[in-house]
Amino acid sequence: MATTVEDTQTNKASQQLRSEGRAGSRAESLAARIEEGAARLADFAEGLTEQEWRTPISDTDRRTVGVIVHHVANMYAIEIDLARAVAGGKSVLDVTWDAVAQINAKHSQENSHVTKSAALQLLRQNSRQAAAAVRTFTDQELDNAGPLGLSFGAPMTAQFAIEDHALRHSWHHLAAIRKALGR
Repeated sequence: MATTVEDTQTNKASQQLRSEGRAGSRAESLAARIEEGAARLADFAEGLTEQEWRTPISDTDRRTVGVIVHHVANMYAIEIDLARAVAGGKSVLDVTWDAVAQINAKHSQENSHVTKSAALQLLRQNSRQAAAAVRTFTDQELDNAGPLGLSFGAPMTAQFAIEDHALRHSWHHLAAIRKALGR
């Protein structure tokens, strides 16, 4: 099949969009959903009282709502780095659920008195940066797969890594916060 002038123009336009940091439809959709989840979490957290901000998330997870909001914000860079590694054809077996538990415990200790304004500022900043990074992924990079420790060595795509971590994280924790507060 011969390449048409239209095909060449489309390819040039796609390359220009990527070089400008603007995504194709899949990357854009992922980025928009990251932003939506972060905005929902931020909007909900904005209206919390100081008592609600200090409420433990559950009987088994004693981190406070505030620590959880900060945790979501803090994890975006790590989650995007994980997706970039997979997109680049690397396996990421050293990131396990035990490692995540250690990161979470350390984060909780170091940020036990985080203020609402600091956590929300970080959430907004880091979610924007994560979304911008996702917008640079090509469809091929989103389709690349590699073994993930968090998936017990199963080969997962970069798109899955984005969806299951950077995208889902705010939605998951917002649901847990709502449950903890009975709203």
